[in-house]
Amino acid sequence: MDVYQEALLYLEEQHSPLSREEMSETRLVVLKSILESEEVYLRELDTLLMPIKALRASAGTSQPVLTSQQVQTVFYQVPELKDLHQSFYSGLKARLKAGGPAEDPPDDGHTGTKCRDHGPVVGDLFLKMVNQIGLYGGFIENYEKAVEVVRKCMHSDQRFRTLAESMMSNHGADKARTVYTLEALLYKPLDRVTKTTLVLLDLLKTTPSEHGDHAVLQEALRLSRSFLSGVNESSQSRRGVTLSHGMRRQLMRDGFVVDMSEGERGLCHLFLYTDLLLCTRLKQSVRGKPDQYRFCWYLPLAGLRLRWFAGQERTSEANIRLHTIRTKIYLLRQQLLQHSRGSRFLTSAARGRRKLEQMELTLLTHSPHCRLELHSPSGKSHTLLFSSLYELEEWKEAVYKLTLNNIETVPPDLLTLTGACVKLRMTQQPPLHNPDAGEEEESLCGTLGVAVHSACGLQQPACVYVCVEVDGYDIYNNQAQTHSSIHSLNPHWDQELSFQVDAAHNLNVLCVGQADGQDDAVLGRTTVKLDSSSLTKRWRRQTLQLQQVEVTLSLRFCPHPLQPPSSTFQQPPVFGVPIQTLAQQEGALVPHVVRCCVEEVERRGIEEVGIYRISGMTSGVTALKAAFDSSLREAVTQLRGAEVHAVSGVLKLYFRELPEPLIPTELFQSLTQAVETQDLDSRLAAMLPLLQSYPDANRHTFLYVLHHLQRVSSWQHVNKMSLLNLATVFGPSLLRPPVAGVGHKGPTVDISQEVVVQVQVVFSYLQCNNLPEAQISALHDTDPEDETTHM
Repeated sequence: MDVYQEALLYLEEQHSPLSREEMSETRLVVLKSILESEEVYLRELDTLLMPIKALRASAGTSQPVLTSQQVQTVFYQVPELKDLHQSFYSGLKARLKAGGPAEDPPDDGHTGTKCRDHGPVVGDLFLKMVNQIGLYGGFIENYEKAVEVVRKCMHSDQRFRTLAESMMSNHGADKARTVYTLEALLYKPLDRVTKTTLVLLDLLKTTPSEHGDHAVLQEALRLSRSFLSGVNESSQSRRGVTLSHGMRRQLMRDGFVVDMSEGERGLCHLFLYTDLLLCTRLKQSVRGKPDQYRFCWYLPLAGLRLRWFAGQERTSEANIRLHTIRTKIYLLRQQLLQHSRGSRFLTSAARGRRKLEQMELTLLTHSPHCRLELHSPSGKSHTLLFSSLYELEEWKEAVYKLTLNNIETVPPDLLTLTGACVKLRMTQQPPLHNPDAGEEEESLCGTLGVAVHSACGLQQPACVYVCVEVDGYDIYNNQAQTHSSIHSLNPHWDQELSFQVDAAHNLNVLCVGQADGQDDAVLGRTTVKLDSSSLTKRWRRQTLQLQQVEVTLSLRFCPHPLQPPSSTFQQPPVFGVPIQTLAQQEGALVPHVVRCCVEEVERRGIEEVGIYRISGMTSGVTALKAAFDSSLREAVTQLRGAEVHAVSGVLKLYFRELPEPLIPTELFQSLTQAVETQDLDSRLAAMLPLLQSYPDANRHTFLYVLHHLQRVSSWQHVNKMSLLNLATVFGPSLLRPPVAGVGHKGPTVDISQEVVVQVQVVFSYLQCNNLPEAQISALHDTDPEDETTHM
């Protein structure tokens, strides 16, 4: 008898209630035993998965050990089960190691003191695992087929038999190896899932009713029992999802999405089977009765076409509505947290939780804006909305792979198919925050900064942007995108994105390519675990591997207490703002408006006759200016289609409208004296040191523009724009004389001489062949020891 069983037996034999200390110690023994059991199970799954790489590699040869289909059958859902239990094991281990988060005990009502707590809050971990227990449904459905393949190949193929026997070796220090046979290992998940209910029952016995875990564990137990009941009674539903030629209609994926129908949004449960998509609505369950689904629509996968859109700007009315919902949710959560420690206000707390759930469902319904369109050959179309582009891409990939096969479309028995959904589902409920689960110590609450620098590894030049998503109680609604790069193999953004995060654990990063006349294409994606121990207030540079694309970014985090949702974000203006202020807002030394215009001119205007000398249409320049002042992403999109002289006009207008000129006014007299020197080398020797006195943003922006104008002038045989011509255009915009009487004590300069100085200063700098290079994002520079790489 192990320590775990002894503790439970001791608990059952007690005729009088255990003290708080005894209850807490017993509960801790149970949790440690569960952790040890999970560790053993993970080793068994590791052993089971040992040969999968070799078998997959062999499947692509002329003499495979197993075909690709057989490999899929034998190991179906096993990697997903391992990931599920690895996540649970890691979370439980961290909680037990930290000894928390421990809740405040209730007031005893007599002494006025606080008693000891009952240990770490772990109920949310069990509930999260049970919410995904549906993964076992697919494994159980497939189990007989998997065993049949193993038995057949063990008798007919010596290579497979040798491989299977090598897994049974117990020699060496490899702990992943075991004495179990392959067939016995396949039985382990079946055995494991039946023990889930027993484990939850045992844990509940040692969890007092006032403990924050009690209600959560009860819900997890209910879901576990419901799942096992569905497995035991599923023989009839299995017959109902069989195709005419004997193949089983298998559930591949399910989850909650928003269905857009005739302009109205509705939260639905979407099921992806091997041959169709089924959209259902979960009926409100009556106490004591099982869940039921109501049929909405279905689409055969054969010939199904997919189109997706990253999302459009919300209307101001929609933003106001979402802000109001978030504010109400924040206030209600605060109230529930204040009253969750005691036994008082139980009725009002229950009512508050129901209200919170309804508001979160409303937010989940109205916040998604990433759109997936489904178009059937029959002419039927449906639109689904997702809060996360990452989730949309996962669904799109899963559906697309199934549409590639020649799938027989068999009209389903909709009543039977919809009725089977409750038993086959992998996702039990929408991703709502349970205030009883306790605050998770590993989550982030504060301000997360993400500076997206560059990407490499593109197979061909493309216009790409990076989408960043952060999870939390806002259901991946924290999403931001960089502007789209120019057509390039190695795009650069150096764009800073900022997120106010609450209970954040993960960061999704997607690289998206754009092509004229085609849908955007996700070139790569990955998820980064947000570790509070490694994130600091200093920028930390990382390189992420997104399939074939590498994205370099920097992260920093400033923790602070949870704050009410901020009002609808309004981008601060770009034009007419001091350049140092804009640099601080954007987290870059060279403003995006300057870089974007320069890149666009170099892309398609560098050979344009009279570039920068010929003015663009006033309406085009005004429209671009307004776009930059409202949305950088929208401005870059308009920039691509704008007339190139309007693009160059926007750049000149930006410098003209700076409150203080790019070249500091206090240097005007020093520069005037310098340009009077006839010898160019002597003149530059006096002028170049003055660059060091510029503020950082001014200096690097000026250098960036100078290098650009030198490149433009290198095409003067085509565009007719020499260095002197360009200096004549830009001189008056970049340098202005001091205003008499405003702190100016030097000699005055007449207007004709003023223009000469302005042109000659810029012309002199343009003639320098060894100008320092401009730095674009020094604000995100990190020390080498701070750099990390995620592969």
